[in-house]
Amino acid sequence: MVWMKDSAAKQPQLGPLENYLLSVLCHREDATVRELLEAGEVQAAYTTIMTTLDRLFKKGLLDRTPDAQGRAFRYRLKHSQQDFYQRVFGRDLDRLLQSASDPSLPVSFLVDTVTAHNAALLDELGRAVNRKRKELRRRKQL
Repeated sequence: MVWMKDSAAKQPQLGPLENYLLSVLCHREDATVRELLEAGEVQAAYTTIMTTLDRLFKKGLLDRTPDAQGRAFRYRLKHSQQDFYQRVFGRDLDRLLQSASDPSLPVSFLVDTVTAHNAALLDELGRAVNRKRKELRRRKQL
């Protein structure tokens, strides 16, 4: 999945439970509804989770296969974890940047949030910015 500016409009809108279940599946290779409930990763009714995972499957975000007993589905992300985060974070950040009268404000909030979460991630953010600058310079030279 390649993120493109106009692809945000083509992405299905997701509710909070859908986003949460996708993030849980990002950290697991795959899972059944029962496994998610037994692990305590989701606090909702079995049928609510089952319906939500089915909806995510129909939206093309999950793959599913019958479990070993053939009585339930085993769900997994259709795309990589990187694609998932790029889609979710990229879409939201794009909206923020487009709606802000001063686009530097959301960027400064990003830095503040990263710092509050883990100050060591600022170094990674700096490296990512430097990699992107080099990539943009190479593109200009072509």
